[in-house]
Amino acid sequence: MAPQFTTPRDESNSGALNEKVYDDLLVTIEASDRILSLLVAVCDDMRMRDYVISRCEAELQSTIPCYRLVLARGEPSLRAAVAELVQSDSYLQAGGRAALMVIGAEQLHFMNLGAERSEQDVFFGYLQWTREGMREFPYPIVLWVTHQILVNLSQKAPDFWSWRRGVFRFISAKSTCQPIGGLRPPLEPIREERYRSLLSLDALSELIGQKQKRGERDAGLATFYASTGSVYAHNFRTGQSNDPKADLASAVEYLRKAVALQQELGLEMELVSSLSELANLYESQGHYEEAEPLQVQVLDLKKRLLGEDYPDIATSLNSLAELYHVQGRYEEAELLYIQALEMRVRLLGEDHPDVATSLHNLAGLYESQGRYESAEPLYIHALQLRKRLLGEYHPDVATSLNNLADFYSAQNRHAEARPFYAQAAELGKRFLGETYPELLDLANSPQKKVDE
Repeated sequence: MAPQFTTPRDESNSGALNEKVYDDLLVTIEASDRILSLLVAVCDDMRMRDYVISRCEAELQSTIPCYRLVLARGEPSLRAAVAELVQSDSYLQAGGRAALMVIGAEQLHFMNLGAERSEQDVFFGYLQWTREGMREFPYPIVLWVTHQILVNLSQKAPDFWSWRRGVFRFISAKSTCQPIGGLRPPLEPIREERYRSLLSLDALSELIGQKQKRGERDAGLATFYASTGSVYAHNFRTGQSNDPKADLASAVEYLRKAVALQQELGLEMELVSSLSELANLYESQGHYEEAEPLQVQVLDLKKRLLGEDYPDIATSLNSLAELYHVQGRYEEAELLYIQALEMRVRLLGEDHPDVATSLHNLAGLYESQGRYESAEPLYIHALQLRKRLLGEYHPDVATSLNNLADFYSAQNRHAEARPFYAQAAELGKRFLGETYPELLDLANSPQKKVDE
């Protein structure tokens, strides 16, 4: 169902703002009747975009018929799309009134994928020389773009940009703030080496007590605080806890102590690690307002300590994008995902596992926005990269298989989903064992989803 402008969860009044933008767009279309008027509508959620266009069509049908045009892939020329429509429609050839809604820009690849220029660059190139060629079409033309495309529009097509009559920005509805499957795959195995501490909680507690008794506030105490917080966090995340709520509270408490002492002593590299873990804890609980400033601080610290062009910067950009993504802040998430992807390609090369991760996460964002044609090739490319670079039997390959299956299943493309579910389940047995609960759900899902 297409999203309405207002929902019970709409706490930011975005519904009322979108309603005003819609009214402004409708009035501008009506005022542009029978003249060429280039309008830019910005929306990151394709379901909301379709809802807006449908409303325009319904409200204008008695006066100005609305037409939907889709930009061609490969040669995405706005003028060519309009000319093709007019040539094929006798009503328009006879001088009929019309408002044109042009979609498809969101499907254009921003990477060249082996070509001389990316589809987006070709699109901007055509737009730059649009003005004179469009004069023969006396219609209000609404070009629908995402914020990512809008950012480049004024720079790469300044002539078109200078001729626009208006820009109408719609705010994407917030998500329900549930973790998105593509961000936290069920088949990710527990990588013990990331969390294993050389000391037990009892030993750490004793060492902390000794330092506190001697009044020592040094790097060693900060390390003990951070290690204790990490152990509690690990126990909480993996279910190895008799009292998860208490372990979570202890993890937050000790990580906060570590952060405070690391800041006091100027231990900035250690601070990056503690802030990241604390932010991840907050995010896993849905405490996004507490997680965001920590992720931003981590990114700023890394830039200052490592420089602007370093692979670990891309990791933080990706983490911050995930945080925005799970909140439904699609505009901010897309810009950061793309920035991280471009940085990884530049610094690591196109054949690298981190590039596959970026492609996979960007695909998940596009899927959340209903941009399925953009999402599918990225999911497939990420899967192919992971198979080639990591081997057929790797947890990340299982994740890609499972999420690609979910992607097809969500569109009722069950026949395509089923083999990917089966492959993911088979791989999962290698990593999680036959009786792992989430694996059992996955193993049963192909038949269940196809039969429904």
